[in-house]
Amino acid sequence: MTKPVVTRFAPSPTGFLHIGGARTALFNWLYARGRGGKFLLRIEDTDRERSTPEATEAILQGMQWLGLDHDGEVISQFARADRHAEVAHQLLAEGKAYKCFATQDEIAAFREQAKAEGKSTLYRSPWRDADPSTHPDAPYVVRIKAPQDGVTVIKDEVQGDVTIRNDQLDDMILLRSDGTPVYMLAVVVDDHDMGVTHVIRGDDHLNNAARQMMIYEAMGWDVPVWAHIPLIHGPDGKKLSKRHGALGAQEYQAMGYPAAGMRNYLARLGWSHGDDEFFTDEQARDWFDFDGIGKSPARFDTKKLENLCGQHIAVSDDAALRQEITAYLAAAGLPPLTDVQSQGLESAMYCLKDRARTFPELLEKAHFVLASRPIDRDEKAEKALAAVSDGILEELTPQLQNASWVRDDLEALLNAFAEAHDTKFGKLAAPLRAVLAGRAVTPSVFDMMLILGREETLARLADATG
Repeated sequence: MTKPVVTRFAPSPTGFLHIGGARTALFNWLYARGRGGKFLLRIEDTDRERSTPEATEAILQGMQWLGLDHDGEVISQFARADRHAEVAHQLLAEGKAYKCFATQDEIAAFREQAKAEGKSTLYRSPWRDADPSTHPDAPYVVRIKAPQDGVTVIKDEVQGDVTIRNDQLDDMILLRSDGTPVYMLAVVVDDHDMGVTHVIRGDDHLNNAARQMMIYEAMGWDVPVWAHIPLIHGPDGKKLSKRHGALGAQEYQAMGYPAAGMRNYLARLGWSHGDDEFFTDEQARDWFDFDGIGKSPARFDTKKLENLCGQHIAVSDDAALRQEITAYLAAAGLPPLTDVQSQGLESAMYCLKDRARTFPELLEKAHFVLASRPIDRDEKAEKALAAVSDGILEELTPQLQNASWVRDDLEALLNAFAEAHDTKFGKLAAPLRAVLAGRAVTPSVFDMMLILGREETLARLADATG
């Protein structure tokens, strides 16, 4: 019987959830969710100097925004230090690890001599096979006994078989001289105890796999399926870093990108399903597999991100969009919408969401329904309004007072009005946009009039001509 799939995301809480980490979490989430498996979260907080509760909270919030729900409690790696040490002591008792009493000075001297003689500087401890009766009463580290001949083959679902000569592997330290476990040991013990079946992570961890396999094999544990994914590069082809701009998941939320668009875009960064660019979460879960992951680094492209985000905004449920915009405003530190503004926004969503790529763009288009009288006008709107006489707008007012407030009738009325003044409706539309929205770029005049209603439309006309 095949084991149920268990994946994990294991970030270090030393900063925000950066985009590379977010994509790793997403790939693990998609693989597990698409197979009815479990997706676990472990915070690798063993670096006590750099780990902070604020960073842990930022990671959790970033994952929550992205909709990457995990199963069970969040695991703290630091809290499991006793269990990690227990495994090291078991290997020591079984003769698969040993106490090494070499000092830092002795190790440095060994390496200098090896370098001078043109030999490998990989440290070979004289304590590996020493009789315990010769052990001094001095501090020691615990090292694993690495295989010294043959090869280790990492069977990787993305990179293929990667072969490493065992004489290139050192006797890795498991416990430091103060008895604390090292990261490499902690990772293996945690993954085993959590039942992780598939380790999906960046290919900068590929070399770690060979060293971690030593522990799996020494303990007689099943080695997980490895899948090391290429890193993300910036548009310049260099590894994504701070110089490329915003990197934290929460920063992208605060910039107004919808979570569904970000999930879609991150999935496409290094993975593909035929020529599909736009897809739903359900499709991504059904389609995601290792054979769609490329071996080359993916390039982060903001224009592609915005294009996909626009497509997701366009097909989103109006009420769900309103909720996500509320969360965006909070993330960006902007004032929340009032109940009236929020309801107005949802009623206008049908004519706002088709061409907005981000929430700031959508809210700019929604200015007409969010603003209160008197409407402030930008420079372009002022120019448009100045291009027509107040008399024309004043003449329009009584006709609108008696008009049937349905789209076809309003279109017919305004077109006839323009024709009577020997002009095209387009010439009348610009000043009407200025009156109703205070902006030059808006939804259609008819949509704005219908959403605002007769009373508010006439009031804004009166403000502009009074």
